[in-house]
Amino acid sequence: MTRIDFYSTDQSRLEIACKLAAKAISQEVPVTIFAPDEAVARGVDKMLWTYQATGFVPHCFSSDPLSAQTPVIIAPELDNSGQDQLLLNLADTFPTAFGRYRRLIEIVSTLDSNQESARMRWRHYKERGYQINHVNLTKSPAK
Repeated sequence: MTRIDFYSTDQSRLEIACKLAAKAISQEVPVTIFAPDEAVARGVDKMLWTYQATGFVPHCFSSDPLSAQTPVIIAPELDNSGQDQLLLNLADTFPTAFGRYRRLIEIVSTLDSNQESARMRWRHYKERGYQINHVNLTKSPAK
């Protein structure tokens, strides 16, 4: 059964997706970033090129001929992805093919307006019997 984690943050969803993708590939775990919205897909693509000053996260779109050899795939749909390890969801809906992945990470940011849709996705998974883990990445206020 797919492991489902909800990461809540006060940072950008794209920034967290980049950090999680970089961490995953450092552990040799291939990543699919589900981004059916073209603006989101282009945004995460751009950020993966620029967010680390001294590093590089090898990535491409699922339509690229090199996608089978690339550790991070940005996919507008999940039919084309060959890997089944880690799925990062940047959509406001649940990915219909999430069950073929070993792990799904939902990123919920207080900066975005997707909190209600995140609640709906949580309920969707819970009603289907998935155990959901919550990871709080919100930065603690300075004391």
